[in-house]
Amino acid sequence: MIPIKLTLQGLYSYKEPQTIDFSQLTAAGLFGIFGAVGSGKSSILEAVLLALYGSTERLSDKGEKNSMINLQSDFLLINFEFTAGNNHSYSYLARYAVKRNPKNFDDIRPAEHTFYKRQGEEMVPIAERAESIIGMKKEHFKQTVIIPQGKFREFIDLTPRPRADMMKELFGLERFDLSGKTGTLLKREKEEGIKLQTKLEALEHLSPEMLKDKLNEKSHIGEELKKQRESFDLSSRELQQMEGIKEKHQELKAQTQSWEILEKQIPDIEKKKTELKAFLQARTHLWPVWEKIQEEEMNLEEASVGFTDCSRFKLSYEQEIKNLEREEADLKEKAEKRSEREAKIRDLKKVLEIQAIREDLKAAQDKLNVLKPQLENSLQQEKTLKEQWTESDQEAEKTEKNGGSELLAIYRNDARDWMTFEEQGLEIRQEMKEMELHLQQYATQIETMTKKLPQKYGDFDEWVEAQKAAIQTLEAEKERLIEKKALQHHAHVLNEGEPCPLCGSSEHPSPLNPDQSQELLENVKGELSKAATVLDQSQQMARDLMLLRTQKENENQKIQNKTEALKRVKDQLNQVQQKLGEQGIPDLQALQAMQQKLEDEVQKQKDLQIKSRTLRKKLDQLRTQIDSYQEEFQAVQQHVLGLNSTLKAKQEEITNPDFTQAYLQKTREVIRLTIEKVQEDILETANLLDSKQKVLNDTISKAATNLANLENFKTKKEKATEKLQNLNDTFEMLRQEWGFEDKEKLVQLFSRKVDTDQVDQEIREYEKNCSVVKSRISVLENTPGVKDFDPEKFDEITTRHLAEKEALEKIQNQLTLLNQVIVETRDKLEEKDRLSQSFKKLEIRLSYLRELEQLFKGSGFVKYVSRIYLRELCNTANLRFSKLTKNSLSLEIDDNNTFWVVDYLNGGKKRLLKTLSGGQTFQASLCLALALAEKVKSLNQADQSFFFLDEGFGALDRNSLRVVFETLKALRHENRIVGIISHVEELQQEIEVYANIELDPDRGSQVRYSFS
Repeated sequence: MIPIKLTLQGLYSYKEPQTIDFSQLTAAGLFGIFGAVGSGKSSILEAVLLALYGSTERLSDKGEKNSMINLQSDFLLINFEFTAGNNHSYSYLARYAVKRNPKNFDDIRPAEHTFYKRQGEEMVPIAERAESIIGMKKEHFKQTVIIPQGKFREFIDLTPRPRADMMKELFGLERFDLSGKTGTLLKREKEEGIKLQTKLEALEHLSPEMLKDKLNEKSHIGEELKKQRESFDLSSRELQQMEGIKEKHQELKAQTQSWEILEKQIPDIEKKKTELKAFLQARTHLWPVWEKIQEEEMNLEEASVGFTDCSRFKLSYEQEIKNLEREEADLKEKAEKRSEREAKIRDLKKVLEIQAIREDLKAAQDKLNVLKPQLENSLQQEKTLKEQWTESDQEAEKTEKNGGSELLAIYRNDARDWMTFEEQGLEIRQEMKEMELHLQQYATQIETMTKKLPQKYGDFDEWVEAQKAAIQTLEAEKERLIEKKALQHHAHVLNEGEPCPLCGSSEHPSPLNPDQSQELLENVKGELSKAATVLDQSQQMARDLMLLRTQKENENQKIQNKTEALKRVKDQLNQVQQKLGEQGIPDLQALQAMQQKLEDEVQKQKDLQIKSRTLRKKLDQLRTQIDSYQEEFQAVQQHVLGLNSTLKAKQEEITNPDFTQAYLQKTREVIRLTIEKVQEDILETANLLDSKQKVLNDTISKAATNLANLENFKTKKEKATEKLQNLNDTFEMLRQEWGFEDKEKLVQLFSRKVDTDQVDQEIREYEKNCSVVKSRISVLENTPGVKDFDPEKFDEITTRHLAEKEALEKIQNQLTLLNQVIVETRDKLEEKDRLSQSFKKLEIRLSYLRELEQLFKGSGFVKYVSRIYLRELCNTANLRFSKLTKNSLSLEIDDNNTFWVVDYLNGGKKRLLKTLSGGQTFQASLCLALALAEKVKSLNQADQSFFFLDEGFGALDRNSLRVVFETLKALRHENRIVGIISHVEELQQEIEVYANIELDPDRGSQVRYSFS
């Protein structure tokens, strides 16, 4: 993670928005953030942690986070831009915002915590959090990238287990935890062994000799099958010949029956021929004339009806036209007065406009009467409020010159330090009491655990080794019994006088007893299970005992550390008390009284400033209101002048003043109703006239059309009568010519629907069937054996053939079953061989898996890998730590992940890292933190890494400070970026690029740069 820009507002002492531009700071490789105590330096790291992880270092997440918002701010906002990912190839923005509840100042609303990723020129919201973006939790981030104040030596103070867990999470060492996978594999392989053994037991009865017997039996049955198939083929050919003669005999009988049926249909076919002939003559010669007669009769009827209707319509059209002409004349006379009526409507509309203008004029005048006193009253209030503000502002300036805020801030810090040191002393004493109690508990538990050790063993390690040896002995006995059990499967094939397949002996005086061997194997398995349980218990007790001894040692060390911490707190409290005593403040009550006095003065100053600002705000609001009144008053005056001018113009536009005079006093509703009524009457008259003219023209046109239709129907009627007479004469002549005497029967023949093609096809089909049947009967009667077919002989041959077929199928089924048995026997023998080989391989794999299970049990391998990572970390840290200590000290880590210091000034003897002095502890912590950051850098495949610390330089002397500073400067050549937060002046003189934080009493913390 490399920071780019941090913008914060409303956090602790940051009232106004401030931006820390890291891009210019990090370009130098080594930069600083300096400022006086309480200026807001450490708040920068707090802001970064808030933006990334949503929590701050100094305050807990529950109940205290509302105290981080500046008391003069309504909200807190942090925007943090940074790069992350492989080689820092992606840009991100973390935003954290909190607002106060406007109804309750001490209550804050839930925080808005969002992340964005740069895509092109835009920042796109993402669902990822800091842990996945940066690749580490907040606790690890504070130990490898940004180290807040008071947390620098936290990695050293971790107990071995949390330290190993940290390495496991940072570097993904959980991939080396193979105990679960090994146990799963072992369990699966054991289950597979049981399955294989069960399958092998089911195949014990099979042998190659059994397969050979089956093959011989197959050869014998094959010879029988060949003979039976020859006999079956002979009977099949004889039966096939008889079946052909039988089919032809049955066909002869069927054809004879068909001919009898055809002979019965001869009278019907002759009748159809006669009717078809008559129908074709009528349809061909008489039907066209008859069809024309029917058509002309319809035309004559249509012409007669049309002539009658047109004669009746002629009289009605003449009367309707006279009525329409009279109504049209009346409407024309009324429409000629339209222009005169429209002029009166326009004058009435002007009257409506004049009335509206008079109403607006009255309302505007009333508004002027209201605005004038309001404006005069506001001007008087402005004069009074201005005098009050001038007086208040002058008084506030006088009190501000007296100061007191800076001294109050100093006394507040002193009081807070005094109470903090006293509280820390009480907390440390209480913690020491609890630690002593824990120490006593650990001693009791160790004594109880030691009593559980069997008397024949000197320690738990000896007990564990004895159990391991016993398990190995039982495992060997188990393997021997399994081999013996495998031999038992061959005991049933031993026959006296026949050689043993294993040793070749022909005598078998004492074959193995399966029941006895199985009982021995089960007993060994039970003892092995009990021994494994005892081994687990002894190993667990050994680990518990080692843990208790380590915890006891840690508690002793903690008590020693707390004793030193209590001494430091007392010294710090004495320094504060001595400083205040020199200022005449003997105790905390006097300090609080002095603080209260200054607070009253500062509060009075704030009250005067608030009062001045309030009066100024009211004055500005009043002036704004006066400007609004003046603008509105002038606008209304202009509006009155405009209305008077418009009123005069509208009065001059009226064309008939005498007509409108009576309407000036009437209501606007009456005038509107009058206008609407006249407009509707004008429009209605125009519409009626237009409609009436259209109806008249349509009626005249219809009357002319009716006269033309009358003449047409008359002519059509005469022509139809003449043509119908000629057609009737022609039809009578044709009827006599073709011999149709009865006209009614002829007409009925016309109405019949006969499919001539179908009838003709039926006649032809009948004649064809007769010819085919006669021909086939003749052929069948001349075929040998058909006419004299014997059914009894056919049944005899069929019965013999079925018997031959049944015998053949029986032999085939025997051969099929035998082939199936041979195939199954061969497959099972192959499977038996394959399972035997698999079982041997499985037993070898199980022995390997048992060894791996012991190796990976209890995450032992993960602890081993974690220890390797920590040793490599120590080696990397020693490259700097040895230089810082002038080759007098180096770091080591033991098998329990506990840090030790090798003291070369005392013969290379080891001592706990916690025994170092404050300055040496800082140096060790710095080297370990840099080494850890370097490993994280390589893990992220980054060219650069970032390291920011707010800690510890005040505990170093000048020489140590110089060496540490030279070490930090050298990191620039390793492509590392280091940031330092400190108030030590020597560092500020050495670092060229830095940001300076200054606390302004009014504006809060302000950021300045060395390069600006």
